[in-house]
Amino acid sequence: MKILSHHIYEYKKGLRNLVLHTMEASQMDTAINKLESGNIDYVIHYVDKNKIKVNIFFGKKECVNIIKSFGTFKVSELTAEEDYILGIMLGYDRLAQCERYLKMIKRTKQIRVA
Repeated sequence: MKILSHHIYEYKKGLRNLVLHTMEASQMDTAINKLESGNIDYVIHYVDKNKIKVNIFFGKKECVNIIKSFGTFKVSELTAEEDYILGIMLGYDRLAQCERYLKMIKRTKQIRVA
């Protein structure tokens, strides 16, 4: 819960617009209470079939709504475009996200990349 509290702190200070926090599903109720008491938008996705771990995406309503538009998903199953959007919203290095996107679309043969 210390890491979740730190993520909430960073969000509230404006350091992040969107946060991805992975945790044990057994702690989900506590996390939901913290987010709701802080009036923070969130969406939850199970990481595995056994529902042992969850990914909680939280932050600005606009960002969370984009995550919701992806539907229920595993991060590893996102399209190249969704992966790119998610990475940018999470604050990952833009150039690295561009390189990752180009590799993904080259692998799926969506475009010819030199």
